[in-house]
Amino acid sequence: MEGTAAVAAATETDEDVRPGRDDAWDGDFATSASPLAIGVIVWLASEVMFFAGLFAAYFVLRSDTDPWPPAGVDLDIPRAVLSTVLLLTSSATMHLAVRAAERGDHRRVGRWLAVTLTLGTLFLINLGLEWASLDFSLSTDAYGTSYYLITGFHGLHVLGGLILMIAVAALVLGRDSEAPVGPSVAVTGYYWHFVDVVWVFVFATLYLLQ
Repeated sequence: MEGTAAVAAATETDEDVRPGRDDAWDGDFATSASPLAIGVIVWLASEVMFFAGLFAAYFVLRSDTDPWPPAGVDLDIPRAVLSTVLLLTSSATMHLAVRAAERGDHRRVGRWLAVTLTLGTLFLINLGLEWASLDFSLSTDAYGTSYYLITGFHGLHVLGGLILMIAVAALVLGRDSEAPVGPSVAVTGYYWHFVDVVWVFVFATLYLLQ
């Protein structure tokens, strides 16, 4: 019996099982009535209302302004398509990070979070390059105000998501950390998917419908 216990202990050491961590998370965070789950849902609901207000203001201005967009406005649609590809791809890699967290695979969690972080950073760089190429500003007219408010607030949410990823990675992937990796990564994933879905509406509204 003592020999069996020693072998089991050695196996756990080789597999990098760390005390206090949920290496075998069952992925039921979304259906649990925990304060964290409820808080995330309420918070994201408030964010939905915030962006709904921005889109509503945009369409009100659009209906009252002719022409819309103003003459001379030429948005870079190929660049916006690139941004869309970056964010949709990052949504897929975030999903892979969550799946890895469900299995307790810390190495793959770190890897997929890093890829997602890179894609999100590239999105922000691409957005900054687009802003630099535009001939109108926030104060030029109603269109400029609505465009920069929508893309700017979305960009801030993307930046917030990147900071959240770094914080979660530092919290749950540290060698001495006992924080549960599953729920922490799941919360990050919910937020990041929300940001990606909002961008789909931004892209459709500003670049396709105009």
